[in-house]
Amino acid sequence: MSELSTNRPVRGRRKEFVGVVVSNRMRKTIIVRVVRNEPHPLYRKPVKRFRKFAAHDESQEAQVGDVVRIMETRPLSRTKRWRLVEIIQKAK
Repeated sequence: MSELSTNRPVRGRRKEFVGVVVSNRMRKTIIVRVVRNEPHPLYRKPVKRFRKFAAHDESQEAQVGDVVRIMETRPLSRTKRWRLVEIIQKAK
């Protein structure tokens, strides 16, 4: 039997978001604000919606104002279910 054919189900793709770091005061944790535009349910005008995620930053390199990519992961604490993938743009 080859290595590629296993009976395990294929894992789905993990969610990824791009957002701005709004806090890095905790050790190895950053808070990322993700913005998405969606149409208003009645008037169909685009409305900004915000959500904040706690993400794991092992090397503590992300600073406030950085644009980062985060990825879904296993639960790391009560609030952390995301981890830092890359820093897209450093803060000015």
